[in-house]
Amino acid sequence: MTSDRVYNVLFLCTGNSARSIMAECLLQRWSNGRFNAFSAGSMPRGLVDPHVLELLKRMHHATDGLRSKPWDEFARPDSPVLDFVFTVCDKAAGEACPVWPGQPMTAHWGVEDPVGFVGSEIERAQRYRQTYFELDNRIKIFANLRLEKLDRLSLKRRLDEIGTVHLPEAGAA
Repeated sequence: MTSDRVYNVLFLCTGNSARSIMAECLLQRWSNGRFNAFSAGSMPRGLVDPHVLELLKRMHHATDGLRSKPWDEFARPDSPVLDFVFTVCDKAAGEACPVWPGQPMTAHWGVEDPVGFVGSEIERAQRYRQTYFELDNRIKIFANLRLEKLDRLSLKRRLDEIGTVHLPEAGAA
């Protein structure tokens, strides 16, 4: 992989309303022009979660054009050729994915779903922020990989390792 090319990255989740949308925005932020970020879902909800939109706006992300969409939009012949496909929720990791043209590198970066969290408004907001920052950490690591220096096996190992990066527990030393 050469350092001057732009890589296409797809983040997948079931509903494409929260985690994959956050990941798309975060990679756009940290890509330094090296990546095009996309997101999709196996069973898209059809709308971006309002809490996610609010959080993204507070974190100064552009939200125009964000939408919940099916992953088959990226399996069409006229779709961008994908270099990387990351699942960001447990459900999508176990589902049968389309066959992506070009054999992109894949990894599972499962993150807890903030949409399904039950709690007070403050607790829900904390869960959304936690999800955002966990994805932020992983995406910063990914965006800073020197892809041109890694062979395919080493790159796959690094991508899998990134999926295990978590935020420290509150109160942990």
